[in-house]
Amino acid sequence: MKIVVLAGGLSPERNVSLSSGCKVCAALRERGHEAALIDMYLGTQGDPQDLFSAPIPEKLTKIGRQAPDLAAVKASRPGGEASQFGPGVLEICRMADVVFLGLHGACGEDGRVQAAFDLMGIPYTGSGCLGSAIAMDKDLTKRLVAPLGVLTPKWELVRYAAEDIPALAQRLELPCVVKPCASGSSIGVSIAHDREALSAALVQCLDFGGVCVVEQYIAGREIQVGILEDRALPSIEIIPKTGFYDYENKYQPGAAEEITPAPIPADWEARLGEAALAVFHALGLSVYSRADFIVTQDGTPWFLEINTLPGMTPTSLLPQEAAAVGIGYGQLCERIIEASLAARKAGK
Repeated sequence: MKIVVLAGGLSPERNVSLSSGCKVCAALRERGHEAALIDMYLGTQGDPQDLFSAPIPEKLTKIGRQAPDLAAVKASRPGGEASQFGPGVLEICRMADVVFLGLHGACGEDGRVQAAFDLMGIPYTGSGCLGSAIAMDKDLTKRLVAPLGVLTPKWELVRYAAEDIPALAQRLELPCVVKPCASGSSIGVSIAHDREALSAALVQCLDFGGVCVVEQYIAGREIQVGILEDRALPSIEIIPKTGFYDYENKYQPGAAEEITPAPIPADWEARLGEAALAVFHALGLSVYSRADFIVTQDGTPWFLEINTLPGMTPTSLLPQEAAAVGIGYGQLCERIIEASLAARKAGK
């Protein structure tokens, strides 16, 4: 097959996306496909056909400790156009049998690219535009799944400006987790145990538009569950060596211990799988995803959020879960493609 792996873009998760895209592109080539790695925002130059055999930049596989400087990324693309699609991107996507979405975060995981491709008749991987948009919104996701019996920590959606922070820092309950409403990779996420930390967390979230979810802090084990083709994969437990599972701990090799299958009783595993599938179905998702939970000492799974384009980097969790049931990385990529083409044909 001729496959475009679309990555990068203009999101705080840009570097994670490029790392995922490099690994996916290399794996697809190893499986005999023609695969081109394309940066959605910076676009392409030259003959598009040459990109299907162009070398994959090794440096892009490594993710720095900090999120990228998006102003610098913008400045590196000449012309000043407002389009999120760089030069030649849509043209090469039209040439492909399918576009593998290696994008993460805003304008990649939030349904807008999916909607554009639906209108243009370009097949792509993962969930459709509506499910992707809902899942990206942490508040809306919780509103939909909580009435279904899926336990989720108590939360409040907060829209605010800098002058509102002192009053909010006094009113909101502690301890709590403050997170941007529509972001991923734990970018901008803070755990606050006192008023000073809460105020600092709210200040930080102003950089993400001043719209955040303030969530009850639940102490427990961090366990995540992947979904592939409507089945739960074995869970994976994450144990950061320091702090919590933030951006740095997620993407720096050795920063966290990751155990799959998670060392938990079978009935806990079953409850996690059922909860992950309940969210998956409630949001109308398809093909694959990864749901994040905190599990308390009594085995109760508390749902946090679900990711419609899980990372495929060298340290990502979904490939580890798939490997636990004998699905290698390249095979996982192909199964995602096959299931996605079936979903698009079915109008999902």
